[in-house]
Amino acid sequence: MAANIVRLAGYQGPGSILTAALGQLAGQLQDCGWGLPVDFEEDVTASGEKAASLFDSVEQGSRQIGYMASGYLSARVNELAVLDLPFSVTDRARALAALDARAGRMLTQAVAAKTGLHVLAFWDNGFRHISNALRPIRGPQDCEGMVIRTLDSVHYRAALGALGFVPVTTDVKELVRVVASGEVQAQENPLTNLLNFALWKHHPHVSLTHHYFGVLLLVCSRAWYEALGASQRQALSVAVKLVTQAQRHSAEAQDAIALAQLRSHGVQVLVREAIDLAAMRQATQQLAQRQRDSLPPELVSAYFSSAVH
Repeated sequence: MAANIVRLAGYQGPGSILTAALGQLAGQLQDCGWGLPVDFEEDVTASGEKAASLFDSVEQGSRQIGYMASGYLSARVNELAVLDLPFSVTDRARALAALDARAGRMLTQAVAAKTGLHVLAFWDNGFRHISNALRPIRGPQDCEGMVIRTLDSVHYRAALGALGFVPVTTDVKELVRVVASGEVQAQENPLTNLLNFALWKHHPHVSLTHHYFGVLLLVCSRAWYEALGASQRQALSVAVKLVTQAQRHSAEAQDAIALAQLRSHGVQVLVREAIDLAAMRQATQQLAQRQRDSLPPELVSAYFSSAVH
């Protein structure tokens, strides 16, 4: 094996379902009989690193395994933009089934061809929604001029801009600061992150827009992966499958739990039926079509087909 120790790291705190799953994977690897120590770091931002440095370290091989939102990588791997088409996914089970089949294989090949990463699995990061400090968001007219924090994705920024927001990007480690200071008035994330980062203390309004279904890539260093022996790859594959199944189950369950907890904190939640989603789709329709046209048609078909390939 290329490394004398298997290092896993995340970029969210211990309350994150992603970090919890990564910790479970670390335990599985520790017990799989490799005979090598496993080091697990819950949150690189707690020691002052940026989330982006985690991605770099995995690609360069100083760490071996980590997770990342697919949007962080779509600038380098255009095929991943299929996951970033706004208001396009309504059924998480169908999306995940496609990622376990042909669409996932195509994306894994694209990442391998264009980066030093290997995709081990696709994790569920929940539907993304919008919280803000100012007013209920029922349609594009309520978004106008509001500064919103999002992740570093040209597609996310374009879609949010089309809705009327002024999108800005910050690293995860700056998220709480910019929300608490009022530097941004809104942000978009899965519901669990409103709790993990205590954003509800500053944002009393949440709109369940479901504007993206968040897909997390569980990735490893490709050079490290290719240096593994056949038995090591098999052990890794078994561990990843077990943890991925549990992670997805937890992600769906946590959505309902998070919603109840936010309401208990007094957050005013607008359900999707109270939001003019048709107007939001219309506002983003042209850019979504351009984005779709830039993708391989067979990939679009594989991800959005109702059939499981």
